[in-house]
Amino acid sequence: MLSPSLEDYLEEIYRFSIQNNVVRVSDIADCLNVTLPSVNNAIRKLHQKNYLVYKKYRDLVLTEKGRKVGKFLVDRNSILQKFLQEIDSQCDIEAEAEAMEHYLTLPTIRAIENLLHFLEDNQECREKFLQHCEQRKKMGLGLKDGYQE
Repeated sequence: MLSPSLEDYLEEIYRFSIQNNVVRVSDIADCLNVTLPSVNNAIRKLHQKNYLVYKKYRDLVLTEKGRKVGKFLVDRNSILQKFLQEIDSQCDIEAEAEAMEHYLTLPTIRAIENLLHFLEDNQECREKFLQHCEQRKKMGLGLKDGYQE
């Protein structure tokens, strides 16, 4: 298992490797808005765990294990973002999916994925759900923000 932080690094390295022939430490630092020493520290750990091959001053190369897990991380994030869009969540979808992905279990994410496929095949159910949400909103129902005065 990887820490949430290392998952973020591996996910970004994988995502970057799909679009570019070469992955450099500076590219990842720019994408994640972190320092080069932070990226180097993460890369060293990912290298030790056999997710990538890295030699100082060289490009990053994902191992088969790194590609497999990286793809899973990107797919997991995509499922959660799509879920938030489908339920019409009024949030920063990227940030919310990022927060969710590290704390939901694989069975829960699979259940969300199944729900998404069901809604895709049954658009009328999604429309009824959205109408239901709108009615509840008009009636003032639902969880209230207890932090607002």
